Amino acid sequence: MVQGDSIKLTFPNKLEYSYLVQQFVREIAKMIGFTGDELNKIDIALEEAVSNVMIHTHDEGNPTFDIICDHIAGGIRIIIKEMGIPFNPEGIRKYEVSGNLDDLSTSGLGIYLIQNVMDHLEFHNLGTQGKETVMIKFLPDELQKGVVTDQQAGNKEPAVIKEKIDYTVRALAEEEAIEVSRCAYKTHGYTFFDDHIYFPERLVEMNRKHEMISAVAVTADGTFMGHSAFLYQYPEDVIAELTFVFVNVEYRGQGALNRLVDYLFTVPKKRELRGMYAYAVTNHPFTQKSMIKFQINDCGLLLATSPASWKFKGISEDTTQRISVLLSFKYLEPPLVYDLYVPPHHQEMVEKLYRNVGANHRYLVPTAEQLVCTRAESVISNGANELEGCAEIFVMEFGQDLIKQIRKSVRHYCLNGMAAINLFLKLKDPLSAKYTAELEKLGFFFAGILPESRIGDAIILQYLNNVDLDYGKIQLVTDIAKELMNYIRERDPNIID
Repeated sequence: MVQGDSIKLTFPNKLEYSYLVQQFVREIAKMIGFTGDELNKIDIALEEAVSNVMIHTHDEGNPTFDIICDHIAGGIRIIIKEMGIPFNPEGIRKYEVSGNLDDLSTSGLGIYLIQNVMDHLEFHNLGTQGKETVMIKFLPDELQKGVVTDQQAGNKEPAVIKEKIDYTVRALAEEEAIEVSRCAYKTHGYTFFDDHIYFPERLVEMNRKHEMISAVAVTADGTFMGHSAFLYQYPEDVIAELTFVFVNVEYRGQGALNRLVDYLFTVPKKRELRGMYAYAVTNHPFTQKSMIKFQINDCGLLLATSPASWKFKGISEDTTQRISVLLSFKYLEPPLVYDLYVPPHHQEMVEKLYRNVGANHRYLVPTAEQLVCTRAESVISNGANELEGCAEIFVMEFGQDLIKQIRKSVRHYCLNGMAAINLFLKLKDPLSAKYTAELEKLGFFFAGILPESRIGDAIILQYLNNVDLDYGKIQLVTDIAKELMNYIRERDPNIID
């Protein structure tokens, strides 16, 4: 069983099957490398957890439960997922060991045992999806090597190193990919929007294929400090996203982030790279200030693209609504001048955004003949990020059936729980002006621009699926970002005054 593998089995909610549950998990744990006492500890934890599920949640409406075993970095994660009555672990009296036999009580003993034999225990109520018990156990040798974060091991975070140290910024060595995953976990837990970061082997492969350019900062003795990357999202891209930016907490304040990004700007590229873009969250101002420092300038505001549960360790932020992101862009080569057909009712704002990123194009008015769509079928490219609850649609070619195709895609994404849908239309095509207005009748609204995208320079429209959004909670730093938000808010069809 290799790291990243996950196995799920469904068992009847009957006590006589508890032995089979234990045998199933035991065999998986042995494949991962657990032996002897460590296997016995897993057995104890599983027996207690499964018994709790079978005894306290069994009823005729919940005949089964799931056992999920994940091979994570350095160990195993065991998830017991069931549809029983909601459970409040805080309501159980804490078990206390007493030397007085008259005072002995078994209340809370099961949880106490699990906590003492496993490295991590959590209970999650999942609303209409039931609830789950999550247990993590790490291999003893991995604990010694530091796979377990300080938080997981129950220790305090490492102190920030205040004195300046010598370090090097260079390309990622393949054996360091695991350190990138660990660093991401320390910063965001398992909430980061792109789960590639949690699979070291994927990071290695993406760098080999030149789908990503990774930079790392390491101390003089080779200790990993942090990472950042340019990521090409699509094979045809000539721009890349600045992402996977993490610095271990003890090395914050050493200037590593600046040097990592500067390295990415200047390192020779194996693929064409005309520009780069980045997303800065708006529930706190820190990432936006970093963009200003790197002269990566605002060009869009995408609302509610990330779940409120996304964690930012060490930063206090509002978590009462989905996270909106500010889109920023920087040319890495002198911008070309294009003939663009901007929807007339958005032209003033579009021109402001282009000036903000350092580009000046020719803005043309399409003729009546150019506004006639002769192609029967549209060509669109769809994609969705289920972790984010966000989808995107690129219109590669306009066709007479465009509105019908977009309606179909929107319905599909809404039914599948996507909260936000981002739509990209190419501005070099005269039909972008015509179809922008028609799509806005469907509930789409202006969100910004993206230069040099996979379809060329694009206007971005957005659709929100029953999102409760308070614009007052969006924190923005620059004047142009604040102006853009007010512009979007005035045109957001979801606003009810």
